[in-house]
Amino acid sequence: MSKGWTTIKEAATASFIERKSEFIGSICPVTTEEEALAFVASVKKQYADARHNVYAYILRDNNITRFSDDGEPHGTAGMPVLDVLRKEGVTDVAVVVTRYFGGILLGTGGLVRAYSQSAKMALDAAGKAVMQKLTVFSVRVSYADLQKIEPVLNAQSLVRLNAVYESDVRLELAILEAGYAPLADALTERTGGRAIIKTEGERFACL
Repeated sequence: MSKGWTTIKEAATASFIERKSEFIGSICPVTTEEEALAFVASVKKQYADARHNVYAYILRDNNITRFSDDGEPHGTAGMPVLDVLRKEGVTDVAVVVTRYFGGILLGTGGLVRAYSQSAKMALDAAGKAVMQKLTVFSVRVSYADLQKIEPVLNAQSLVRLNAVYESDVRLELAILEAGYAPLADALTERTGGRAIIKTEGERFACL
């Protein structure tokens, strides 16, 4: 599997007024071009009465990058939005910047600054998420031993994926590769060797 990457934590919006024009930045995490285009379409529908709905997106899959000026002068809108995503080092992200024209022309430089600012504000509102390769593993313990290992688990930076409570307890967890062996040793020691620990594979997630 490949190394990690940086994306955004969640969808977000941010807006500001520049010389009577309102700029609304909408951002969303996406993983495919279909998802990116669907997001763009949804924002265009939401702001169907706006003069411009400029967009840009970057995808890890096939290193896809796309942008549209949506009627603004060439190079003043979509490319500046895309440049923000590139400079911030994020991928699997789609951004739409909506402009409600206020009647005052901003000029080439003004448009570039406004669209860049809107994209950056939306990205800041969403927050960055660093996706890292984690080892997925299961832990099967008795209810009594569960009480013993919970403090150990709570002290770790890990992802709890699933828990099944039957005659005993089966937890599915994920942790950074380097942390797996020490944690497995700690769980074994805390339960006197009764914990059944198995690796289940790998996945990427944000801790």
